[in-house]
Amino acid sequence: MTNRADQLQAFDRLLTIMDELRERCPWDQKQTMETLRHLTIEETYELGDAILDKDLTEVKNELGDLLLHIVFYAKIGSETKDFDISDVINSICEKLIHRHPHIYSDVVVKDEAEVKQNWENLKLKEGKTSVLQGVPKSLPALVKASRIQEKVAGVGFDWEHPDQVWEKVEEELGELKTEIDNKNQDAIEDEFGDVLFSLINYARFLDINPENALERTNKKFIKRFQYLETKAKSLQKSLSDMTLAEMDVYWEEAKKL
Repeated sequence: MTNRADQLQAFDRLLTIMDELRERCPWDQKQTMETLRHLTIEETYELGDAILDKDLTEVKNELGDLLLHIVFYAKIGSETKDFDISDVINSICEKLIHRHPHIYSDVVVKDEAEVKQNWENLKLKEGKTSVLQGVPKSLPALVKASRIQEKVAGVGFDWEHPDQVWEKVEEELGELKTEIDNKNQDAIEDEFGDVLFSLINYARFLDINPENALERTNKKFIKRFQYLETKAKSLQKSLSDMTLAEMDVYWEEAKKL
């Protein structure tokens, strides 16, 4: 691992390269915050993939890509004289100090939950009109539900015991079954959403990130299905020519691998 001087030198090197690219590269010169936005989102998802795959080399590489984007936005901000990289860094430093009074002041906390509660209360004192104001509208629905529940729990709007949350899951499942029996499609969708929302809430009590859990299942399914495709190809068959019983044999093999 490098020392602080080496780290600062590496960051200075990146800032210098960014200056040179913005001055001399036709592609970099054309970029705006708007054109970079979708690329930043893509890089964030690639970092998420690398983390779930536990590929630390790729984590390092994707962190570099994200850091480049941060420096790029700051460079554009400096050109319009709105802010530069120093403003970005100092802003987050001031925010962290302000929201950690148990570290930088005389506030005493007993656990992580109290830290989170203080964090949300401080945000309201900073001028936010709602605890939920900081939840991005464009977040995927599953992630948004998780963040909503974390934030309201941070100000005390929460269940007391996991059993209560599971009872809510069962209640929502019952309501979903009722609407399925009634064949009311709009109500079915509404109740299905309630089931998902309550399961996401239960995941929090199990200390499970629902997005990570679902993505692990996605990856597991993909691997098993691709094994099935490979087996079918080795038999010179297409999946559409195989019976479900035949496919199930290879599916069970894939589960054992």
